[in-house]
Amino acid sequence: MLVQRGFSRPAPADTALTIGNFDGVHLGHRALLSRLGEVAQGRGLLPAALTFEPHPREFFTPEAAPARLSTLREKLELLDADGVRHCCVGRFNARFAALSAEQFIDDVLVRCLRVRHLIIGDDFHFGAGRTGDFAQLRAAGERHGFAVESMRSVLLDGERISSSAVRDALAKGQLQHAERLLGRPYAIDGRIVRGQQLGRRLGFATANIRIRHDRPPLSGVFAVEVSGLSGLNGLDSRRDAPPLAGIANLGVRPSIDANARPLLEVHLFDFDRDIYGAHLSVRFLSKLRDEMSFPNLDALRAQIARDAAIAHEFFAQRATGGSNADARLLTSPFRPHPF
Repeated sequence: MLVQRGFSRPAPADTALTIGNFDGVHLGHRALLSRLGEVAQGRGLLPAALTFEPHPREFFTPEAAPARLSTLREKLELLDADGVRHCCVGRFNARFAALSAEQFIDDVLVRCLRVRHLIIGDDFHFGAGRTGDFAQLRAAGERHGFAVESMRSVLLDGERISSSAVRDALAKGQLQHAERLLGRPYAIDGRIVRGQQLGRRLGFATANIRIRHDRPPLSGVFAVEVSGLSGLNGLDSRRDAPPLAGIANLGVRPSIDANARPLLEVHLFDFDRDIYGAHLSVRFLSKLRDEMSFPNLDALRAQIARDAAIAHEFFAQRATGGSNADARLLTSPFRPHPF
């Protein structure tokens, strides 16, 4: 997929285009992208997407912006997997926010992205003050020679599939519901960095992954599986090598780090290799518990051992297709802990 940043040059060909934030690239987005591919193939157009960085709500109201489901890199990889061959990443800043609806159509859609068929969601608005709507796009299409169609929201058991619905499920620890909305387990990608070696001293060495955004959409301790290590340091080099199982803690660890930045710590079962610098994908399969504080390291070590035992049970049931292939959620007050 060709990634274009900004609007300084035109797309390489006439496009079938869709527009959105595509945070998480859930099943609603994927239905739209599937339709985009059909149109592009049928009309001989380049399947293209326009997305924004940062999220518009991060620009207008950063203090109230939603938690990110995906980084820009993750989003681009997901769009590429769903058949987008040209993605324009528009910098959402004061200048872009001030564009009128007419300027957006003329300068962005027509001149830059060479749109010939536009597919949008049923709640799409654009231009300064969000004054542009479907009727204005259709009228512009008649003038400039592009077709416009709107797709209805995709429902799952009567619930509208949306990024907000995914965030809500993740925040509540409902990982299986989030997986149904996404069409895949929720995952966070990142590069392993050196940490404080606390996990190793406790007998549970961890791979530490810095989170790109300050507020991840979920927190706690989870059963996870990890991919991205194929062929590294003597590991199975097959492209279809199975993921590795483990447990992970995602939180800010304020009792250890005064800066309280989010950190994802992953302990892989039966694994002891140097993998610093590797770029991993961590898939969250089941929530084991909320974060909690401990009076000393011995208590923390004992709790991690219990977490690992429950995660092992989860993976054993999952491997045999057990009816209860979900780890138990251990209820406890939400308190930070230094795992």
